[in-house]
Amino acid sequence: MTDEQPPAENPKPAEPSGVDLARVALRAAKEQARARGDAAQQKRQARRGGGLRSGARADGRDPMAFGAAINRLITERGWETPAAVGGVMGRWPQIVGEDLAKHCEPEKYDEDERVLVVRCDSTAWATNLRLLAPQLVARLNEDLGHGAVKLIKVNGPGGPARRYGPLRAPGSTGPGDTYG
Repeated sequence: MTDEQPPAENPKPAEPSGVDLARVALRAAKEQARARGDAAQQKRQARRGGGLRSGARADGRDPMAFGAAINRLITERGWETPAAVGGVMGRWPQIVGEDLAKHCEPEKYDEDERVLVVRCDSTAWATNLRLLAPQLVARLNEDLGHGAVKLIKVNGPGGPARRYGPLRAPGSTGPGDTYG
């Protein structure tokens, strides 16, 4: 793919798809079922003459494993895709290969546009990555789920920082060099 984005035909934000709506409905149904179960358990405990008491069996007051708590938070907030893309960024060398990973690294992922921005250290590697982009998008979607990445935007190396102002002393590093 190229670093040009396709023209925006519809400036409105994308509405949730059927899969996203199904996830939200499933999450709401699970929470309602859990609430009904908790209420029934409290009624049973009240009938037995006990309020909140500790027992040998697990209940809602028990500590939760850290991994389970993180997974619950991710699903409740709908962060499945960004978390999966974050995992891909951590495994970038295994996905694209060691040689390409030495010269190109992912910078950010735009969840709304489903665009992965990658910066390369030279224009030659940027051109190479642009040629490999369709295969890379297919490989990423294989790993993340269909449609998670629609486009890879490839940026070449950034130029040196622009220094503003008409007066600059040769070799100056800015205002900090007069104080230290």
